[in-house]
Amino acid sequence: MKLQCVFVLSMGFAALSAEAQENPIQHDAEFYILQAQLGSQWAQDDAAVDEALAAFRESNGGTPPNIISVLIDDMGFGDMGIPELNAVRGYETPNINDFSDQALRMVRMYTEPSCTPTRVAQMTGRLPVRMGMGDTTVDIAGFGLPDDEVTLAEVLKQAGYATSHVGKWHMGDIAESWAMNQGFDYAQHAIHQQGQLTIFNDDAIKEQVSVAIKDYDDKYTLDGWFRPDSAAMMTVIEGETGGPIREIRMETGERWNAAKYDEMNQAFQDKTLEELGRLAGGEDPFFLQYWPMIPLDNTRAGRSGPESVNGGLYVDKMQLLDQWLGDLFARLEELGLTENTVVVVMGDNGHFTKYAPQSGFTPLIYAGGKGDTTEGGIRVDAFIRWPGMIEADGLLNSILHVSDLYTTLSRFAGADQYIPRDRLVDGVDQSAALLFADESKARRDHVIVYSVNKPEAVVKDQLKLKLPGPGESAILAKFFDLYRDTREEYSVSTEVGAWGGQEFARILGRHMARKEKFPDTAPAYGVPYEGIENIRPETQLAVDAFLIKRASPQQ
Repeated sequence: MKLQCVFVLSMGFAALSAEAQENPIQHDAEFYILQAQLGSQWAQDDAAVDEALAAFRESNGGTPPNIISVLIDDMGFGDMGIPELNAVRGYETPNINDFSDQALRMVRMYTEPSCTPTRVAQMTGRLPVRMGMGDTTVDIAGFGLPDDEVTLAEVLKQAGYATSHVGKWHMGDIAESWAMNQGFDYAQHAIHQQGQLTIFNDDAIKEQVSVAIKDYDDKYTLDGWFRPDSAAMMTVIEGETGGPIREIRMETGERWNAAKYDEMNQAFQDKTLEELGRLAGGEDPFFLQYWPMIPLDNTRAGRSGPESVNGGLYVDKMQLLDQWLGDLFARLEELGLTENTVVVVMGDNGHFTKYAPQSGFTPLIYAGGKGDTTEGGIRVDAFIRWPGMIEADGLLNSILHVSDLYTTLSRFAGADQYIPRDRLVDGVDQSAALLFADESKARRDHVIVYSVNKPEAVVKDQLKLKLPGPGESAILAKFFDLYRDTREEYSVSTEVGAWGGQEFARILGRHMARKEKFPDTAPAYGVPYEGIENIRPETQLAVDAFLIKRASPQQ
């Protein structure tokens, strides 16, 4: 079905649009500056989007599209979708490359600098600093995503979607933060992340991936709670909304090692295909998230040898993930769902350069990696496919932020009326830019780049300001032209600062002033793993130790 087709909107759909206009989503300050200049054009674009979406529904039996989100861990810009750069890297991802030929590449997709904040932004449409979720934890922490955040799954569920999540989650170790309690009808996911699962597991310690943890004589060690035990921490949980939640594939006394990690990753792939089949057999449109934990895999244990010219630990696993995604795309085709399913495939932040070059990945085009606020930490490969609706093998070169997926996918689903209006939502609706592959229809031209809870940079158009630190003169602040200087090595502070310095300062000032109306809040706190039916004895001991440590300042 082509976008040129025009259908009359239903009265109900028009009524919902009118209500949304009367009670608009609250955005950050820069949105309203663009709206003041482009509001008339946006109104025309909104009408065209409504017509296109109504036409799709008409051709799809009156239902909105299915949605699949694949969020790949620690994959920096340039390593997916470009065969020439695959050749430079020394590995192959033919299935993702084929997918990119069928999809629109979102060239300027910005994420957050690390795992948790990016996932929070995609799920809530909000900068993670707004609810204290800007950091990434690796062990038992006792906090997570608050239950009063309204996730994309909850928005879509109100519009009649069936929802399922498989794979990584990493938004907290307390019950209210888990996927099955955040809008997903079914979820199977790890509570923590690869620090526990592949960086300080038993085999990783033997291979010196992590040191000074269990690879030494501990006769002088007094504090037995200082070093985490990956096997004592909770691993993977499974459950349905309102039902029991259980840890799976882990028995009392069992150790966590490379074989367990491989078993988990294969199980996530198998469950994703199983869930796709189950959801396809239902009557409702569905939202399926598959967030793999590979390519991160830090040990040689269990491997027969290098599987690529590159031979890096992560690169070889990325080739495996490419095969798995090929199976997912093929299954989608077999089920006859390709034409009526929006599929988003993207990375969550830059490469994990701490483990380069052994991983096989280093920054290709942009400088920096995971944890950095340079472009290499926050620019990722990102593709969206919707046959007949979004241009195939196209490029969109306007700025998008991962939070924009929240509002945009909600719009595609006809669910944007369920986006909350009582809080600030950072994600803006990029439907027109994506559906018509037109940068002039974008609704974002800037990004405030945070590291945890501190703004580190401001991107506006092709320019980037690295914010000066405490005690540093604002006159010496560095500006970069990102088209001319992708690696942020040649500052144009004099050339830009003379006319633009104050304008950049005002962008940040307006952002901070908006917080006075919508102040940041704290994450949710609680007892780790509470609510899981089958907590192992060693896990309970680890929780007890954590609670004693947390209470110690009050003694």
